[in-house]
Amino acid sequence: MSISLTQDVLKDSSAHTVVAGDLEAVFLPSHGMLGASLRHRNVEILRRIEDLRAAAAKGSTAGIPLLHPWANRLAVSEYRAAGREVNLDPSSPLLHLDENGLPMHGVPWALLSWEVTDASRDAIAARLEWTSSELLAIFPFPHSLEITATIRPDGLEVDTTLVAGNDGPVPVSFGFHPYLGLPELPRAEWRLELPAMRRLVLDHRGIPTGEEEAFDGFDAQLGETTFDDCFALFDASSSLSLAGAGYRIAVEFIAGYRYAQVFAPKGKDYVALEPMTAPASALTSGRGLNLVEPGGEFRSAFRIRVDSI
Repeated sequence: MSISLTQDVLKDSSAHTVVAGDLEAVFLPSHGMLGASLRHRNVEILRRIEDLRAAAAKGSTAGIPLLHPWANRLAVSEYRAAGREVNLDPSSPLLHLDENGLPMHGVPWALLSWEVTDASRDAIAARLEWTSSELLAIFPFPHSLEITATIRPDGLEVDTTLVAGNDGPVPVSFGFHPYLGLPELPRAEWRLELPAMRRLVLDHRGIPTGEEEAFDGFDAQLGETTFDDCFALFDASSSLSLAGAGYRIAVEFIAGYRYAQVFAPKGKDYVALEPMTAPASALTSGRGLNLVEPGGEFRSAFRIRVDSI
């Protein structure tokens, strides 16, 4: 199945296409630096991109979104991190709440406009300054984010650098949420491969309880199996993958990501293999939360590798 770019993407004047070999990707700097398409020989690899306008209106995730300043849910609307106490206003237009009323995925991608700093045929770099009063009300830690997306014939690499301001340490709990799918093959026949990891025990809201359990890995067709799980990685260079229909699509962790969320809901034509710098609700629990000292940097990188098999 070949999925063409949506009209919303085509009308976005900031849209930038990067190309290498048989791979082509589209990013939207004016709309969260969203990865809006990743195609191999015109076959779309990303999912939930058919109606970006509706996704933006709902605050929903799509394609390859950055989840910042936290990935997945917060347990409550208050958090204390790096010596600062924050009370989030649930009515804020900069927040998206899940079905339980929990703050979800930080500030929605469509509300963040990035400045392009460099662009070429095979790469795009953009910067986001987290300094406005509206953004600081959500996450009161001045900083900048820099994303460089580079495409090569075998995959797409996304490098993210957080540069802390001079006012104090900046907590790091962002992540990415790539929605991936295989063409012309029922979900039940997709082969999912996950390495051995530690599974974080979650409560009914999807919040880690603080307990862990062994996870020996998974290497089988999905069938009716579902996932909505957070894992602690044994190896910072782990790889999680989907295979079928002549493709193997792997999310390779390169640097900075020690946790992964795997989201494979029943009846949906996608699997999300999510690089995370910290587990869900790290801002409230402190678990796995890195702090970047004033003027310091935190760098992370992952790659979506696409192979024909």
